[in-house]
Amino acid sequence: MKVSHIEHLGIAVKSLEEAIPYWENILGLECYNIEEVADQKVKTAFFKVGDVKIELLEATSQDSPVAKFIEKKGQGVHHIAFAVDGIEEALEEVSSKGIELIDKAPRKGAEGLDIAFLHPKSTFGVLTEFCEDKNK
Repeated sequence: MKVSHIEHLGIAVKSLEEAIPYWENILGLECYNIEEVADQKVKTAFFKVGDVKIELLEATSQDSPVAKFIEKKGQGVHHIAFAVDGIEEALEEVSSKGIELIDKAPRKGAEGLDIAFLHPKSTFGVLTEFCEDKNK
């Protein structure tokens, strides 16, 4: 498996409308994309910092994983996402090394990426996401 870079950092927020002004007006970053990912029950907003993206995540349903995260831990860093080549092979490799998978197969995520999550029980408490842009 080859991890090429940090694709994005996911940050759970209660409200994109309230959070976006901090990133734009205080930090001077530009929100370049807002998108709803219905099957994940989230609305996302993206910012670029160098080659890394920041993804703000707002729950669109009380039973979404992001809503549950905020209820348990409050707003804040939700996950780290790594860009990989060959996401299916990457999942097989980490699974063979004893890592528990949330997603046994990739699914579609924001910005058209194929994504899959590793369980934080197996990754020292860090929800880890693999991303692959198959359009490149």
